[in-house]
Amino acid sequence: MERSSLPQAGQDADLVTGIGLLGIDHVGVAVADLDAAVTFYEQVFGMRCVHRETNEEQGTYEAMLAVGHRGPKGGYLQLLAPVAPESVIGRFLDRRGPGIHQVAYQVADIEAASAALRARGVRLLYDGPRRGTAGTRVNFVHPKDAGGVLVELVEPAAATPPELVEPASATSPELAEPASAASLELAEPAAATPPAGPPAPAGPPEPAR
Repeated sequence: MERSSLPQAGQDADLVTGIGLLGIDHVGVAVADLDAAVTFYEQVFGMRCVHRETNEEQGTYEAMLAVGHRGPKGGYLQLLAPVAPESVIGRFLDRRGPGIHQVAYQVADIEAASAALRARGVRLLYDGPRRGTAGTRVNFVHPKDAGGVLVELVEPAAATPPELVEPASATSPELAEPASAASLELAEPAAATPPAGPPAPAGPPEPAR
């Protein structure tokens, strides 16, 4: 099939699945040196770093890079570096080296998307959404139920526009293991009901082998 014959956004309503996917939010890449990686993608591919943050609870340094001139509608490249070697991203780098960690899809309603996926027999890693980058709400599809790919669901922050703010200057951190949710070992999702109380922030889990 030629690219020109592929369905365009807004066409072929019968392709809509009811999960509420809005598009590709970002592709997460594990890197060993965040500053060096940001410089590489800016100078070689012309991307723009539009957001940086350190998530101590997740054990990661994160940078979001805008691709092309389409802004957030074009999706982002997310660079993930570990705060410590024993973090999820640190172990990922130790075993596999730098590379793609997860593919993230933006959804309109993360609870509705999660419920639709569970109804189709797909396991999610968390009972409820966790806090993601820049105030988003996220959850992850178990890689064993997604062809070995760690899939992240991202609901944009409701109180802020999709454009991310320009990052403040940051020092060159040592990288460990990638995490866009929480620095946790990837385990079989529990079948228990969601625990009481607000969910704790979490970074992207470690992909299953």
